[in-house]
Amino acid sequence: METDTVNAPDFAAAYQCLKGIANHTPLQYNRGLSEKYDCQLYLKREDLQVVRSYKLRGAYNMISRLNAAELERGVVCASAGNHAQGFAWSCSKSNIRGVVFMPEITPRQKITQTEMFGNGHIEIILVGDTFDDCLVEALKYTTDHQMTFIPPFDNYEVIAGSGTVGVEILADMPDIDVAIIPIGGGGLAAGVGSYLKQQKPGIKIIGVEPEGAPSMLKALENGAPIALTSIDRFVDGAAVKMVGKLTFEMCRQVLDEMLLVPEGKICTTILKLYNEDAIVVEPAGALSVAVLDACKEQIKGKKVVCIISGGNNDIARMQEIKEKSLLYEGLKHYFIVRFPQRPGALKLFVNNVLGPHDDITHFEFIKKSEKESGPALVGIELQSAADYPALLKRMEEHRFDVIELNRDQTLFEFLV
Repeated sequence: METDTVNAPDFAAAYQCLKGIANHTPLQYNRGLSEKYDCQLYLKREDLQVVRSYKLRGAYNMISRLNAAELERGVVCASAGNHAQGFAWSCSKSNIRGVVFMPEITPRQKITQTEMFGNGHIEIILVGDTFDDCLVEALKYTTDHQMTFIPPFDNYEVIAGSGTVGVEILADMPDIDVAIIPIGGGGLAAGVGSYLKQQKPGIKIIGVEPEGAPSMLKALENGAPIALTSIDRFVDGAAVKMVGKLTFEMCRQVLDEMLLVPEGKICTTILKLYNEDAIVVEPAGALSVAVLDACKEQIKGKKVVCIISGGNNDIARMQEIKEKSLLYEGLKHYFIVRFPQRPGALKLFVNNVLGPHDDITHFEFIKKSEKESGPALVGIELQSAADYPALLKRMEEHRFDVIELNRDQTLFEFLV
């Protein structure tokens, strides 16, 4: 799918290429996280990059290496996310023609953002229902028009550009002990990890993926990249079915540990970063912070950098993010409740079953013809997860027949 043109990433050349192009993003000390985990913790704020993610670094670095004839013919990419926006911005900055292939289901907001960064230099072609369909068409178009394909991660020039994040980290903090890096296709971890290990062999590199898309972890276990049959696409910036061949080989050499984070935990982290630090991150951008509980003993007393890879979070997703967070934290529960066939059953449920701080957030009779007597779908939000056992006990005491949907994934997905 993706090819490389050199034998190894040249980080120094990429850094020089991107001077004045990509922002040297801040390395910010976070007092709250530092105190919580008893370490000195810094956030590398790639969400403050020109296109709100690190992706332009790799795209621009590769485009800058093309010869005059290649630039004249133009470039192509396939993406519905941050790579498309970094690619579009790079085309505008380089004053060349680019074609972006996106799936037909791509949200309008992402299309508009890509058009904005392209500033008249790109054409967007919507094709296929999935990224894989879109990629096939993009590669065919590239060949038919003798253009150059700019891959999202599996190319040494792209990896070198992504690796300049590591160049900046080490320049700002030479005594770093641990770097925590989000992984999707592996380009960021391959670049940053390789550079940091070259310059500081004793550094610990921790990679992190979403639990629903463990493509790098499975590749490491398998000894080679392997295509996952299905993935959870919620963490869209890091949800890939298969990592790159180049990125895998590099990550295998530099990663000291590979960890997974549940999607619900990621959502909780997104909300905390926003509420406590006024930082807007996308799901993939929250990975490095979301994993801290899983490695708290390893980072205690250390100087730690968490890379915030991007901040392109659509505000329309916030309700979904809040819901996933509440479910993960045990604060929201859904039930099928069959009310007893006696007068005042619903009133009894509200007054005697619900606790003083419990709140009904969803109520719907499943059978429209049996209102007030048939089974109902009920969503209840708790103040504390510890309140749940008492809620179940009160349901039993008052003879309410319930099914706990949070424990039945099939029914949950069907009804909720």
